[in-house]
Amino acid sequence: MSDEYISITVWLASRSYRIRIRREEEEAVRKSIKQADEKIAELRQHYAGKDDQDFIAMCLLMYAADHATEPLEHPALQAELNTILQKIDKMLNA
Repeated sequence: MSDEYISITVWLASRSYRIRIRREEEEAVRKSIKQADEKIAELRQHYAGKDDQDFIAMCLLMYAADHATEPLEHPALQAELNTILQKIDKMLNA
């Protein structure tokens, strides 16, 4: 795994942001930003009269709430837990 960082420009709520990320995370970051931008567009349709800052905050709160209520269902965490469980089983059966 490379620790090389790259700078990319992303668009969220019609504004550009320059961020530094690890090269191997670029695809995941761009996908996440696209999902957030789609959620913001969806919120715009349902809540008239708000500004983009409100939609960004609402999107962030929804993301945080989703991850707070289901933290153990993250695929990376599940993979790590499975690896640990396999190691424990192997030690117990030795």
